[in-house]
Amino acid sequence: MSRNTKIVVGGVAVGLILLIWLPWWVSFLIVVGVPTAAYLTLDPSQRRRLRRVAGKEIGR
Repeated sequence: MSRNTKIVVGGVAVGLILLIWLPWWVSFLIVVGVPTAAYLTLDPSQRRRLRRVAGKEIGR
C-alpha cells in the first residue's frame, strides 16, 4: 500500500469516527475548515502555484 493510500484510509477512518461521536455540523466544520485554514496559511506565491497546478490537473 502506498503512502498516499495509507493517508486516505486513515482520513476516512477518522472521518467516520467523527461522524459517530460528534454532531454532523461539527464534522462538517472540520471537513471544510481544515483545508480552508491550510489554504489561508499559504503565501500569495504558493496560492498562485497551487491554482496553476490544480488548473492543469482539471485540463484547462
